[in-house]
Amino acid sequence: MHKYSLLENLLFPPSYINICKLERKLDGKTVLITGASSGIGEHLAYMLADMNIHLVLVARREDKLLAIKSDIEKKTAKVSIFRADLRKAEDMEAFLTFVHKVPNGLDYIVSNAGKSILRPIRDSLDRYHDFTRTMAINYFAPVQLMLSTIPVLAKNKGQFINISTINVLFQPLPYWAAYQASKSAFDTWLRSTAPELNAMGISTTSIYLPLVKTPMILPTDSYNKAPAMCPDHVAKIICRSMYTKKRNYKPWWIIFVQLVSIMFRGIWELVAPLILKRRGR
Repeated sequence: MHKYSLLENLLFPPSYINICKLERKLDGKTVLITGASSGIGEHLAYMLADMNIHLVLVARREDKLLAIKSDIEKKTAKVSIFRADLRKAEDMEAFLTFVHKVPNGLDYIVSNAGKSILRPIRDSLDRYHDFTRTMAINYFAPVQLMLSTIPVLAKNKGQFINISTINVLFQPLPYWAAYQASKSAFDTWLRSTAPELNAMGISTTSIYLPLVKTPMILPTDSYNKAPAMCPDHVAKIICRSMYTKKRNYKPWWIIFVQLVSIMFRGIWELVAPLILKRRGR
């Protein structure tokens, strides 16, 4: 587990889990985790390993899934794995067929799979695939998964938990067009459908996260020393949401950043081009 600095301890106060409540809520339930082979998904799977549940884990790396399955099967949880790249139509169709064969259906979906990309628009002119791939995993995949599983989630009075980002709550930033557009698209989709889903008996939760120390941020050098949450901490937040059913999680300081984002939007739109021009980007 990543040891927090003084600043990180201030930004990310500890989250505590009531194990008794969690065990009672999850007893005999089925939990699907996408993007389960590393980072947040992997930590969540291990955190739930001692529960009397059925874990359904999906990710692209079968070797990692097999290793996680082998470890967890030594504990209490039952584990099913499925290798799939949810950006690909054929993989998604095969996965949905598999999901609908799960005994008693799903009770919880943790939509964690995602792709981040940092690239100036000038460097993206011949990289339209950056946008289609990002939208495929961050937007179309969770929408298709939900459309297919709404009937069983409604029947089981289940919960859909979306692992989102605080970026969707702020003024968009340069270089992040592909990522922010795709994450904002699904956040809007979920907020729009939430009243309908809630009326069917499906709970919805959005986990808005700051930077998290996962393999997804490794390509961005500037993140190496930036304050970031550890995936184990995030896994606790997700576990807590499974019995509290809170509609969202946001860092305590988010409201202040949102206010600044709104108040200085005009100034930022004037200054940002000058800064980028000076950098030659």
